[in-house]
Amino acid sequence: MENDCLFCKIASGQTDTPFLFENEHLVVFRDIHPHAPVHLLIVPKRHIRSVNDLTEADHAVLAEMIMTAKLMAKQENVDASGYKLLINVERGGGQVIFHLHLHLMGGKVW
Repeated sequence: MENDCLFCKIASGQTDTPFLFENEHLVVFRDIHPHAPVHLLIVPKRHIRSVNDLTEADHAVLAEMIMTAKLMAKQENVDASGYKLLINVERGGGQVIFHLHLHLMGGKVW
């Protein structure tokens, strides 16, 4: 865990953020600044700063993030209507919190 990382604090339970899903590797919670009616964040518990910091050993966590997004889309009733998955990479790509996370957004027509 990075001491100053907000998502590390959230994932380790140091905040009162309610989880919609949690397992050994990931947590899922609602974005506090949603860009769609359904806007969830899928976050690894282990600190990975950015896509640029992924290693070959991280294949499993990425697959688990995608499969969890599929599960959450069904749970949030946006699986049939459609949803967007987005990972921002570095400041120029819109990354604001430097802990890898996957946005799941749905419930509106883009």
